[in-house]
Amino acid sequence: MTRRIKDLYSVRLNMDNMPVVVKGRTKAGSPAYHFGYPLGFIAENDVFINNHLKFKILYHRGDGSPPTYRVVGFEVEPWSVDHDVSGDGSRSSSCPIKAGVKPMKVTEDVEVWYSYDVSFEESPVAWATRWDPLMNANPELKQIQWFSIVNSFMIGIFLTALVGTILLRTLLRDFVRYNQLEDDEEQEDVTGWKLVHGDVFRAPQASAMLSVLYGSGAQIFWLSVITLGFAVLGFLSPANRGGLLTALISFYVLASTISGYAAARLYSSVEGTEARRLVTLGSAFFFPGIVFAVFFCLNVLLWAYSSSGAVPFLTLILLLVMWFGVSVPLVFLGAYLGYKQKSIEFPVRTNQIPRQIPSPPFGIPKASYLLVAGILPFGVVFMELVFILNSIWQNQVYYMFGFLFLVFIILSLTCAEMSIVFTYLVLSNEDYKWWWQAFMTSGSSGIYVFLYSLYYLMTQPGFKGINVVSILMYVGYMGLISIAFFLMTGFIGFFSSFLFVRKIYGAIRVD
Repeated sequence: MTRRIKDLYSVRLNMDNMPVVVKGRTKAGSPAYHFGYPLGFIAENDVFINNHLKFKILYHRGDGSPPTYRVVGFEVEPWSVDHDVSGDGSRSSSCPIKAGVKPMKVTEDVEVWYSYDVSFEESPVAWATRWDPLMNANPELKQIQWFSIVNSFMIGIFLTALVGTILLRTLLRDFVRYNQLEDDEEQEDVTGWKLVHGDVFRAPQASAMLSVLYGSGAQIFWLSVITLGFAVLGFLSPANRGGLLTALISFYVLASTISGYAAARLYSSVEGTEARRLVTLGSAFFFPGIVFAVFFCLNVLLWAYSSSGAVPFLTLILLLVMWFGVSVPLVFLGAYLGYKQKSIEFPVRTNQIPRQIPSPPFGIPKASYLLVAGILPFGVVFMELVFILNSIWQNQVYYMFGFLFLVFIILSLTCAEMSIVFTYLVLSNEDYKWWWQAFMTSGSSGIYVFLYSLYYLMTQPGFKGINVVSILMYVGYMGLISIAFFLMTGFIGFFSSFLFVRKIYGAIRVD
């Protein structure tokens, strides 16, 4: 018990599908709710347990005869009380509980008596809107959210201006200059991205792996779009406990066709037919295999510690059935449809002999630019990431999906623009190996998501007292989230750069 209190455990109760909450006030006086109540607290190095609960049940009286009564709120006020129990254990002289009672200190072999009292209070809140008081963001949170949106929007405006400058000034000037060249002597003076027209669509290294990552990113992207769409429309209400997680798993399995189709389309256009089977198998087992392996290992640890949070064995079997029985066949179906489609045609032919690539500017390796490029997409989602981490790990409910949807749109635009800018700079340096660069430029933001999640963990007040299993659970799941974020943002960046490169080389005359 002492270790659980030091680990900041909370107790969750439900009545008529309403969670128990501890009501408080913000600094500005607005009502705030904390889901669940703390198991105990620590004062002056002593551990105390909350063994008396004052429940307040809010009910709404409906119209009609006879009147109906429905629960619309469930609040609790936890107390720590050292009960003075009678000899036969039938009653305590401490009840009713009043201010100034002696708290119950937890020591070895101590006998803890539990008690509660209940009060009922009529509420004007109707049953249909009983979740609204819990879901309404207080003014402070709204201000922070709007500040986050404005911050992300300013980053988007900056990148849009940068991309606009490249497209409207530099590229248009290049188009005019390249298309006006007529004689061979002038052609020899050409420098820049036109020089690599014969190599720009040369198949990249590890094209099969790139196709698998691209397909997995496409699946996660459309999973995010669909899930956020349903959440914004109100279909994923927190009143339906576990509804969001169920929707994520269901949509991810059903979106497996997208993964197979996108990977097959890219690989058939770039490489051909050498490793089609490998690409299909990779789309079906690479990322899902990583997720299941990490999930299973963490679940084994929970089993070993007899944790109530361990997933039952039958649930694991059900997940395997969904993976092999639904997801894998859908991936194969998508790959079949992708390979049946006509390959994407490129506007220029590829030379048989690759040209030499000059040294990077100032001798700085391209990997350095990739790490820098990931900062801006991470900056867009940074503030929203804090709220999401709090909702997952701090017993809070995330309900501001409208703000999240706006941030997602800005993130997508930012990833696309960052990738286009860096792809243009690479091609301008006569470097035709842009494929992996386009994916990694925006995908590197996943590294910053993972690093920040570690920082978030280490800055928690009770970090030193957290046991090893809890830390491994946190790092494992945040690692999976970071990989998914890497794949999604990498897909957005690569898809945008791919369209950009096809467009600019289709706009020039090449002999």
